[in-house]
Amino acid sequence: MIQAPRGTRDVYGDEMRIWHKVEAAIRRITDAYNFSEIRAPIIEHTDLFLRGVGDTTDIVQKEMYTFEDKSGRSLSLRPEQTAGVARAYIERGLHNQPQPTKLWYTGPNFRYETPQAGRYRQHYQFGVEVFGSASYAVEAEIISLGYTLLQDLGIKSVSVNINSIGCPTCRKIYHATLRTFIESRMDKLCGLCRGRADKNPLRILDCKTASCKEQIADAPIVLDSLDDECRTHFTALQTLLTKLEIPFKINPKVVRGLDYYTRTVFEFIEGEGLTVLGGGRYDGLIEEIGGNPTPGVGFGMGMERLVQIVQKHQSADIKQPDIFIGHAEEAGFIKSQEIAYNLRQKGWSVETDLLVRSVKAQMKYADKINAKHTVILGGNEIATGKAKIKEMATGTQTEVALTDIAEYLTP
Repeated sequence: MIQAPRGTRDVYGDEMRIWHKVEAAIRRITDAYNFSEIRAPIIEHTDLFLRGVGDTTDIVQKEMYTFEDKSGRSLSLRPEQTAGVARAYIERGLHNQPQPTKLWYTGPNFRYETPQAGRYRQHYQFGVEVFGSASYAVEAEIISLGYTLLQDLGIKSVSVNINSIGCPTCRKIYHATLRTFIESRMDKLCGLCRGRADKNPLRILDCKTASCKEQIADAPIVLDSLDDECRTHFTALQTLLTKLEIPFKINPKVVRGLDYYTRTVFEFIEGEGLTVLGGGRYDGLIEEIGGNPTPGVGFGMGMERLVQIVQKHQSADIKQPDIFIGHAEEAGFIKSQEIAYNLRQKGWSVETDLLVRSVKAQMKYADKINAKHTVILGGNEIATGKAKIKEMATGTQTEVALTDIAEYLTP
């Protein structure tokens, strides 16, 4: 038997209904914040991620699905979506529209990593990106958007963690401080972190290896290296979040795993320690991939993990066809299909028997699919133009004209 590749999965049934509920909430909340949807390709030129995401990140070094096309061009399945949306912002001339540009997206990403609960090699992501504003108010707005979405989905036990990793100027100061700190511990770091020490030591703080975590537990924090402008920006964000009554805490260990971040970074942690959402500011990304200097900020949220958490807090709505229309003979079979078609055109959810089962088997099927009502059509019902509709929850039967079934179903 051919099975799905490791790290991929099929979504269906009750879980699919949770996905629909989450996606409906996303559209509702992004509309309230006046964001527009964008759908970018799932394949991009590999160089976009080398320059945008950063060649010192785990994503680029270990996790990308990269291949050459028939013309010898290096392409990659997107491991994340910010770089692709930033590319579209430049290429499609979105910078010529009224600013800021506020975009949201959902869709699959691909990373070659060890599959775990809520995290897969093909995983779906919801995210937002805002280009064109350097204000701390944009950061507060998208943090509030994420917070509002989770509240709307009934996820109350969320901790908003914020930090600032500074601008490139104060980052240089922090890098020097961090290198000095890790110099005597270099031989105890993993090979990947030793390679990062010179080029981007900040990435060491994001390492998931237990030995590295132990060595950097008491590392100096980046907040101590912020210049006055970055510190003022971070303080203003805190003030606004307080005004919005969004609870948060400063967590110096939040640095995020991508090279393009500057200044504010943040993560939302669910009650049991799962990271639900992560993002921050990336004022150098547009310029890095070929555009004019443009500030940007955004976040990404794993859909599988979000759905997993929503399932803990609320159950999926049970799928219930409004009516099952069965039959007792051939004439009833044809009539059941005709009435079902007409009811579906009016917006009702209707199921019929497509396996030509006995009446008893049809009623068992109607019960299994949680039909709200049932009706069986035979020669007598067709001759009189009337049939008894049964309300499955109570067993009550009501005689109704076949032409009036829609009116009967209307509350």
